[in-house]
Amino acid sequence: MKLYDDQLIVITGGVGFIGSCLVRHLNDLGIYNLILVDELGTTEKWKNLIGKRFVDALDKNQLFDWLDGKEALIKAIIHLGACTTTIETNASYLLENNYRYSKKLAEFAFKHEKRFIYASSAATYGDGALGFADDPDKLDSLRPLNMYGLSKHMFDVWLKNEGLLHKATGLKFFNVFGPNESHKGRMASAIAHMVPTIHQKGSFQLFKSNDLKNFSDGEQCRDFVYVKDVVKMIYTFLLNDATGIYNIGTGKPGTWNELAKAVFKALHIPPKIEYIPMPADLNGKYQNYTCADMKKTISVLGDAAKSTPLEEAVSDYIRNYLVPGHIW
Repeated sequence: MKLYDDQLIVITGGVGFIGSCLVRHLNDLGIYNLILVDELGTTEKWKNLIGKRFVDALDKNQLFDWLDGKEALIKAIIHLGACTTTIETNASYLLENNYRYSKKLAEFAFKHEKRFIYASSAATYGDGALGFADDPDKLDSLRPLNMYGLSKHMFDVWLKNEGLLHKATGLKFFNVFGPNESHKGRMASAIAHMVPTIHQKGSFQLFKSNDLKNFSDGEQCRDFVYVKDVVKMIYTFLLNDATGIYNIGTGKPGTWNELAKAVFKALHIPPKIEYIPMPADLNGKYQNYTCADMKKTISVLGDAAKSTPLEEAVSDYIRNYLVPGHIW
């Protein structure tokens, strides 16, 4: 089966965490007409290619040369590739990699009338003082807490200011977790760090609250969303013609304590949680609360926007992927 007859779907970041899971989801639907674009380097990211079917895999620096002359072959571009390190301090690199590369790819897509879906981020919402509504009219008021968030925000704002949001579909991913993220190291989800630590020590450390007025230790909230639900939503956007900016989360905030207890339960180990001071490089750049406003996304995706309950998703991830060491 091919989603667009003989035309190709280009997926940047296609060997990364969300990208490779999207490839798995598409493959499971019988869709193989995929061009994967990534930067593998010397990481273990290549393992995410195992068991996947696709037409070709390109380095991100090869993409624009490859695109030249192939415009008619391409139906859609799903741009997930980016540096997602929230503590990256090289602002010039983030501007080039996350902002200018995205602009160049978007300009290609718009010029040749290709479906363009791209990854934005909940990091663009900053401390959440203005809420988490995917309202383009509020874009100019958002204040990201780190350079990664700003690089994503700048692209959203560029599309708005150029009058191009109606040609693109931006997806603001919240706290995504699940299989195929082991290559991310420190930036992998907390669950990926919890499991080996709990196995070794029988306990896990969470950050103390840096805002005790509003959050007790471990009661900071995040919108934790399972990657299997995320790629289902991306696929549904691929099928429709909805444009603009949409949140990709659950709409239900979970506390770090709830997440940790779900991990202990999946491992059949009694919960033992300790609290430590927040690292200096995160202080002032840490979101104590995130929760996706999913109304607009649900209005477009319907049942495809439904999410797996946190405890169930954590159990699936740990028992079927993390513990046995499997990719998806």
